[in-house]
Amino acid sequence: MEHLLNCMKIIGDDTIQRTQLTHRIELVKTFQIKKGMKVLEIGCGQGDTTVVLADAVGETGSVVAIDIASTEYGAPITLGEAAETISQSPLGQRIDFHYETDFLQMVFEEKFDVVVLSHCSWYFESIELLKKYLQKIKQIADRICFAEWDIDYTSDAQRAHFCAANIAALYTAFTENEGNIQNLFHKTQIKELMLSEGFSIKVEQTVDASYLQDGSWEVDYSNYLLNEFPDVPTKIQSLIRSYAYLMNEQTKPILSLNSFVLCADL
Repeated sequence: MEHLLNCMKIIGDDTIQRTQLTHRIELVKTFQIKKGMKVLEIGCGQGDTTVVLADAVGETGSVVAIDIASTEYGAPITLGEAAETISQSPLGQRIDFHYETDFLQMVFEEKFDVVVLSHCSWYFESIELLKKYLQKIKQIADRICFAEWDIDYTSDAQRAHFCAANIAALYTAFTENEGNIQNLFHKTQIKELMLSEGFSIKVEQTVDASYLQDGSWEVDYSNYLLNEFPDVPTKIQSLIRSYAYLMNEQTKPILSLNSFVLCADL
């Protein structure tokens, strides 16, 4: 943990980053990343999972980390600032960052041992786009590791996060925006997509993420969105308000949704 924290740009107290890294470490363990592997990470963001992957592949391995977002995206630390700090760290020589990069347009001369999509699928504007990604992944790797929030929540304390995610998805459906929730994909939908593209599920696991701060962040953001909605049909207004009541009338402290992990081979 400490050597990973030392590779990252942190403003103020490191509590948030320490908590986020704890979860990424558990995800990468589930991915079964080994020393010497060549890994492609799609949707790397500020590099939370990237540094853990780079540590896992060791000195003989490598990570190509890509994201379609601009280096100016993100707050209080931008993607560019985060990547620059990581690149100058002891792990930097194992990582090749590419921002403002469309995976579907990239040309790869060599294959990877595994392609990782960790908590990035909700950014996809459609299931059709995600399908195109899987079709290209098949050309460059024989294994995919996929992690995302699990909307099959198992605790009443996770209900608020579930409702907040739905409010954000509904907002996206009626506005043009770059919010971090464009779609909510259920794990069964992802499994069916993988199977339809010829992948065989080898690992299916739930990873505890309830202790993360994301649930509270999403609730705060969705309460802000409630005052930003454009005119929507009456029935949609009713649905939004119902989610809002369920979200804000939760009496238990907010817990984040868990993560589901799917690892599949061709």
